[in-house]
Amino acid sequence: MKKRLIAILLAGAMVMLSACGSSSDSADNGDSSTTTSDDSQEASQDSSADAEESAPASELVDGKFAETRHITVEVYDRGNDGGSDPTNNMYTEYIKKGMLQDHNVEVEFVKVPRWTEVDEINNLLAAGTAPDICVTYSYPTIQTYADMGGVLDLSGYVEDYKDDLPNLWNWLGETNIYWDKDPVNGTIWAIEGKLANSNRINTFVRQDWLDALGLQAPTTTEDFEAMLIAFQENADTLLGADADKLIPYSVSYDVGWRTATLIESFIDPDISDKEYYVNGFDDRKLTQNGTKEAVRLLNKWYNAGLMWDNFALYGSGDTTEDDMMKAGYVGAFTHNWDYPFRNGEDSINANLQRNIGEDAKFVAIDPFDDSKGTHTKYVSSTAGDRKIFFPTTNDEPLASMLYLDWISDPAHIEYLQIGDEGVTHNKLESGAIQTVAATGDAIMNSGMNIDYTITCNGLHLSTDELTELSMAYSYAGIDPELVQTANDIARTDAVPAKNVNVGAIDAEANIGDTLSAKRDQAYDNAVIAAESDFDSVWDSAIADYMNAGGQAIMDERAEKWTAIFGDTDMLP
Repeated sequence: MKKRLIAILLAGAMVMLSACGSSSDSADNGDSSTTTSDDSQEASQDSSADAEESAPASELVDGKFAETRHITVEVYDRGNDGGSDPTNNMYTEYIKKGMLQDHNVEVEFVKVPRWTEVDEINNLLAAGTAPDICVTYSYPTIQTYADMGGVLDLSGYVEDYKDDLPNLWNWLGETNIYWDKDPVNGTIWAIEGKLANSNRINTFVRQDWLDALGLQAPTTTEDFEAMLIAFQENADTLLGADADKLIPYSVSYDVGWRTATLIESFIDPDISDKEYYVNGFDDRKLTQNGTKEAVRLLNKWYNAGLMWDNFALYGSGDTTEDDMMKAGYVGAFTHNWDYPFRNGEDSINANLQRNIGEDAKFVAIDPFDDSKGTHTKYVSSTAGDRKIFFPTTNDEPLASMLYLDWISDPAHIEYLQIGDEGVTHNKLESGAIQTVAATGDAIMNSGMNIDYTITCNGLHLSTDELTELSMAYSYAGIDPELVQTANDIARTDAVPAKNVNVGAIDAEANIGDTLSAKRDQAYDNAVIAAESDFDSVWDSAIADYMNAGGQAIMDERAEKWTAIFGDTDMLP
């Protein structure tokens, strides 16, 4: 009856929500919040009351329920060709067996398409059929449903059952568990997963193309542009009969993410915390000072034929760009810090070597210099990862909390990340763990199985030393030196995000998906505009973004910053 009632209420509210969704691989950098309207306060209090009523003093004996409980857990379906079933494989069986044995809890996995996860979670929440444990990168989605009474307040559970959740507390600590805690009413709508490695974005270039043209890896933006021109002018040398397919520099429709380090090089490296926060609702840096000039440079490159001309036509999850990289047509691209090494035998570099030759490979470079001559990269904090929340249709919140504790056990994280020796990894003489290509249900559909280790993103082995030693060997078939170089570059001049918790920003409610769509359109249209039209296209798109809610968010952020922090512009 409870689930049916919640479904009716949320389905009715869905009529008021925007239909356009936008998921991302990034985390919301420290601005998670809830609303403080009278209706929302009442919903929060009701939700908290429900949580307290459903959390009896003790339901466990030696950590186990007397009667078997059943929970459902979201897992991303990445649609990998040749991958394993995300709901039924070696790792899901490990989790199911362990949870049943340790806590007498049956676990059922529910797959959600990775690239449309925000839309799918919206639909499941509205229908009252969302998994008991939900995962998303979109905090605005959680906030929207929390405002409607559709999300459980976790504050009572993490605190009242702290003694039963030692692994969760030891791994996440107060920082991550309380990251989204409202400073006014104390609600916790989501728990932030932890980034074991905060590396974010790198730029990659074909080393064999540099060698063929006698070029050095660029270390400045000017050098990078000269390199792209050299690729373009020597297409016949580099690709022969396929010269017309050459793409000097490739990005996707998600320009704000895919050219992040270029955009960030145009931002004042001494920017204040206040300015970064006030202008930072959009984690793609759309409204930061300096972004326009970065996009102007991309527009110049696009009109000079130095970029993939059709990038804006291919949306999230499309493989066209990757296929061109694997075929050997792309000279350089910017993406996630380890992107060409992922997916074992189907990685970009592995395909290049099969298709082109042993010398064909992408290597990480650090070309985009800022006004100080450094290479500033704004990375997530350790709390800037997936957001884990429970819908109010979750009838087993304690069992769900025990699940989060179980997968936060260091031994369980390690197994889920490296699997069985001789099957998914080998141990080297140095003690390092070397990942090897797996087959069948031992295939990991996500790097280091982050779709199951939802409280942990990035390699996290039994000791920090072993983790660091093994990181370079964590990509099957990839030269460890390439990984180590990429790791070092991603950490160079890195600036971690700070948690600016000023309470609810009412203007952010129900607007995230709409602004994300406008953001992508603003970037795409500005890049592909005629150079003479760039200013008008950009300015018009920004005005539209601001009028649609961007300006109201920035104004409220500035007001609440002052209310909490006064005249200071910097946080400790």
